[in-house]
Amino acid sequence: MAAAAVAAALRQWAAAAARQDAAWRAALAAWAPLLGSLAGLAAQMRAARRLAWGGSPLGAFGDLRARLWRKQRGAAEALLEQLGSRRAELRAVRDAVAAGVAGVLRLYEERAVELGLAAALRRGPRCPSLADALEGLQDVERYYRHLYLESKLLLLRVSCDSLADMEALPQSWERILERYKKDVVQDTLLKISLFVDNQ
Repeated sequence: MAAAAVAAALRQWAAAAARQDAAWRAALAAWAPLLGSLAGLAAQMRAARRLAWGGSPLGAFGDLRARLWRKQRGAAEALLEQLGSRRAELRAVRDAVAAGVAGVLRLYEERAVELGLAAALRRGPRCPSLADALEGLQDVERYYRHLYLESKLLLLRVSCDSLADMEALPQSWERILERYKKDVVQDTLLKISLFVDNQ
């Protein structure tokens, strides 16, 4: 009875996690073009700073430089706002997955004595153990938490006062994604599917 309850909870978590992962991937995909736009804007802002305004025909328009800077800064803030809403989507997925993991682990703890250690560790030739499945849940939760924190820290470092850093945003983001290239979520969903199918 306890094994069936835990398997049902894992099945339910996996279905929800698959939906959450689709939302996560969509939010992540939106980052690259927004960061690319910010980098392009930073390059324009740096070019405007280097321009010898006084020695050009534009020097006749005294407030043009300041107006252009305000407009560019406003555009950067609008892009950062869009990135902020995408980060909120990542946070929502992180929180939903973490709550689901906590629920499954709580159920396991309540039924652990009834299940017994031997049952939790038992694996078949093509079937992971319950312990493997539960470890996978924690790996997924950790993956979402760490990548969310990296995205948050990346945005906290963005400043119109540091245009070189803004220009490097796409490369910084690619380096972050490279560190999280392993598909922990799909691996865990497969592990859970194999476990549940063999119960």
